[in-house]
Amino acid sequence: QVQLVESGGGLVQAGGSLRLSCVASGGTFSSYAMAWFRQAPGMEREFVAAITRSGGSTYYADSVKGRFTIFRDNAKNTVYLQMNSLKPEDTAVYYCAARSGVVGARIPEYDYDYWGQGTQVTVSS
Repeated sequence: QVQLVESGGGLVQAGGSLRLSCVASGGTFSSYAMAWFRQAPGMEREFVAAITRSGGSTYYADSVKGRFTIFRDNAKNTVYLQMNSLKPEDTAVYYCAARSGVVGARIPEYDYDYWGQGTQVTVSS
């Protein structure tokens, strides 16, 4: 059983930056591809970014491409989401997720094996 714990959320002004972290425990981190999803109030949860087990390939939603970067440190069992040029529409609860199979932008959330509890990101205008 893998446990995922996110941190790094908070309140930031538009144009600012945040870095989210997700620490994994209870499993072999390098065996899992990782992803970030987000859910805004009243909206469905949506894909943000994903990274393969080795970190060699990454995938992004069009809405964050060029602003967000996903990367991982397998030695620290941690995946990160660097968020730059934040916009009010980025406001959401951000979740990390782990999957034992391949990842990509089109993998649905129900195909992920483990989820964190989420961290709130609020971007003020």
